[in-house]
Amino acid sequence: MLKATKFMRNIVNSKFSEHNFSVCIERLEIFVFQAPITTPVRTSFGIMHQRPAVLLRIEDNNGAFGWGEVWCNFPSSAAAYRSALITSELSSIILGGTFTSSGQIYRKLSEDTAVLALQSGDGGALSQAIAGLDIAVWDLIANRLNIPLYQLLGDKHSGVMQPYASGINPDGALQTVQRCRAEGYRAFKVKVGFDPEKDVEIVDEIARNLLPGEHLMIDANQAWSVEEALVMVERFDTYPLDWIEEPLRADRPWSEWARLSNAADIPIALGENLRGTLFFEALDSDAVSVIQPDICKWGGFTGCTPVALSAISRGKRYCPHYLGGGIGLIASAHLLAAVGGDGMLEVDCNQNPLKELLATPFPEFVDGLFRLSEQPGLGVQPDLNAAKDFIVAHDEITK
Repeated sequence: MLKATKFMRNIVNSKFSEHNFSVCIERLEIFVFQAPITTPVRTSFGIMHQRPAVLLRIEDNNGAFGWGEVWCNFPSSAAAYRSALITSELSSIILGGTFTSSGQIYRKLSEDTAVLALQSGDGGALSQAIAGLDIAVWDLIANRLNIPLYQLLGDKHSGVMQPYASGINPDGALQTVQRCRAEGYRAFKVKVGFDPEKDVEIVDEIARNLLPGEHLMIDANQAWSVEEALVMVERFDTYPLDWIEEPLRADRPWSEWARLSNAADIPIALGENLRGTLFFEALDSDAVSVIQPDICKWGGFTGCTPVALSAISRGKRYCPHYLGGGIGLIASAHLLAAVGGDGMLEVDCNQNPLKELLATPFPEFVDGLFRLSEQPGLGVQPDLNAAKDFIVAHDEITK
């Protein structure tokens, strides 16, 4: 644990020692969105009947600004609660103080709320709020430097990557794959974990209809026990799957993950429901081939960058998890572009007006590739006027 923490701090400090920043945040705005949808998004643990988002805008004493997003998919009250946490607990920590790096702000937020996280049992919600603030700070700094954020994080890679269509519901799955193919996708991830026979039937139908060069993944959303998962991976082993995601609950012991990994030819993916040093435990266990931190759920850029770099250095695949609004999606893309590797960008294929409205101008999607702009920072901003009907709360706090 100490080694992992030291590694994270060294990454943060080394990146910002080059620029000698002085950041004083004077203004914080919080926007809560709720967008209705006609077709619910199904998972093994629940159904999403609307699409929420929490966006943050911070501004420093020089007028530079940055945008961030906070994870808030489940339950439906999550968006309002995380907004309240930021207003009541986090805003006073960052407003008016002078910081010399994004990493310093991240550590200050984490350390000053550590006891609150234990006392309240709300460590996850606080981590998500801190992640959103961290994204906004990095966007602000890259805007001040007038460079794309991925170039601030790493200078070895371009802003072009392969996306995959995610969140494919079991009902009408093949039709959804065909629609996404027409939109330019060449990789697809379908939800399983509902009924064993139906799961296999869906995967079989899609696999038989894949075109040359296309990829297929499945996501069980923590649906199975290790015994059930062992049966299912054996049934899926005959299909050309890039990975099977969260076949077990994220809190199961690494011995169970290793048991499953040893029995399966399919690579195992995990990460959206891990936090902190659990990522390094997952990598140390050698049971996980694909690591998937969610930049809006834990860590922001400060936490997820060392996780991604460590995964790639160990020969693992880094594929960021994301299923929310536009700012978080673009932040995920910037981190993937910065660290490189052969990872793919997760793009939600379900109805969500907050994906593009909250990230304008939305990056190009050409010839099956997702292309970030060369504009400073994240390169996008929300179109608040176009999205005004979806805003259900807006707070502004100044020092």
